[in-house]
Amino acid sequence: MFFIDSHCHIDRLNYNLLHQNIEDVLKKSFNNDVRKILTVSTSINNFYKIKKLCQKYISILYSCGIHPLNCEKELISFHTIENISKKIDNLSSIERVIAIGESGLDYYHSSENKNIQKIFFREHIRTAIKVNKPIIVHSRHAIDDTIKILQEEKAEQCKGILHSFTGNYYSARKLLDIGFYISFSGMITFKNSEELHSTIKKIPLERLLIETDSPYLSPVPYRGQENQPAYLFEIAKKISILKNINIETVAKITTKNFYTLFNMN
Repeated sequence: MFFIDSHCHIDRLNYNLLHQNIEDVLKKSFNNDVRKILTVSTSINNFYKIKKLCQKYISILYSCGIHPLNCEKELISFHTIENISKKIDNLSSIERVIAIGESGLDYYHSSENKNIQKIFFREHIRTAIKVNKPIIVHSRHAIDDTIKILQEEKAEQCKGILHSFTGNYYSARKLLDIGFYISFSGMITFKNSEELHSTIKKIPLERLLIETDSPYLSPVPYRGQENQPAYLFEIAKKISILKNINIETVAKITTKNFYTLFNMN
C-alpha cells in the first residue's frame, strides 16, 4: 500500500523524547505504508525552518503560506500585504513546493481580527491562482465566510483542500462544487463524530483525502498522545469502514486524488 499524509507539521514533532530525527519519523511512517508527506507552513519563517529540516528527504513536500492566527505578526514583519504576497509568490517556485497555505479563517481562537484574516485569505487565493498551485484552507468556526470568500475569489481556478474538515454535508457540497477536495483527520475516529461520519459516507471517493495534522488530533487509539504521520493508517482504516471498502482501495484512491490535485506524475 501507498499512503500520503496530505497535511502535517513535521517540524513540530517531539524530537527530544519521541523521535530521534526526521529519518526516525520517516522510518515509522514507511513501516505503516505512509510514503509521502506534505508538511505545511504557517509563516514565512516557518517555511524556511521546514525547508532546512527536510530538504534532503525527497518524500517530504512543502507548502508556503500564512496561517490565519499569524496574520498580524507577519504584517508587522513585512509591513504590507503586498510584500507578503510577493514573498509567497517567490517561495512558490522553490522545488517541492506544491501548494499555497495554510491560509483561511479561524474565529475560534481569534474573532477580533476577522477583517485582516479575510484580507490575507483573499490574497492567498489570488496568489494560488497566479502561480497555478492549489491552496490549503484552514477553517474553524468560520465555514460560511470561508466558502463565501472562496466563491467570490473564484478559487475553482486553483482548486485546493479544506483540511481537517469538521463540517456537514451541506458545506462539503459547496466546496465540492468549486472543485475542492475534502481532507479528514484523526477526528473521524472520535466517538462523538457521528455527523462527520454521515458526511464522509456522502462525499465522492474521488474528492477525498486523508491527513494527520501532526502533531495534533491524534486518532484513536493514540488519542491524548502526540500525533505523527505513521498514525495515518488509523484514519484510513476508519474511512474504509465508513465507506465499506477495503483499506487497499482507500490507499489507492487517496493517493491518486493527491497526485491529481497537485498535478504530480
